[in-house]
Amino acid sequence: MQCKNISGVILAGGANKRFNGNIKAKIVIDGATIISRIIGAISGIFDEIIIVTNTPKEFKEYKQFRIVSDVFEKVGPLGGIHAALKASSGEAVFVFAGDMPFLDGSIILKQIEYFGKNKSDILVPLIKENIEPLHGIYNLSVTGTLEEYLKADHNKAVREFFKLVNVGYIQFEDTEETRKAFTNINSPSDIVFY
Repeated sequence: MQCKNISGVILAGGANKRFNGNIKAKIVIDGATIISRIIGAISGIFDEIIIVTNTPKEFKEYKQFRIVSDVFEKVGPLGGIHAALKASSGEAVFVFAGDMPFLDGSIILKQIEYFGKNKSDILVPLIKENIEPLHGIYNLSVTGTLEEYLKADHNKAVREFFKLVNVGYIQFEDTEETRKAFTNINSPSDIVFY
């Protein structure tokens, strides 16, 4: 299934302090970089793939995709989401953190289907009480609100921004498969488990 009205977005920015400044998306797990694993999981789903990074030279081998940088720098993932919304040619963006090596195509497709049937500005997965804002679908309709939010002196946490818009949740069962699909590599110690 190719999704024509939603762009697939990889947030490959981030300070990467726990990795001594090394770019997490380029960390190799089982012989493949995280970003190449993400692209492998989503390239059959999205017509348009956007990589958001403030170090575009590090991703020059991916020039077949749109590579954009934050307009609002040093504001965390919200800056990357905003850059993706501004760059997308679709009606929404499906945002993936650049440190999620085990994305699951069937979960992504379920989320897209649910988004199409349920009207919300943003759709994020929910497992038990935990949400995954960086495995979320963001409608371009939130762009103006997000821009105003980033210009003002607000807490730049994604969850704080959620309070201003209509956020929907798709419940996934708490299984080993879903936990793996939503795994983030946050520190070098996370890699030893895979």
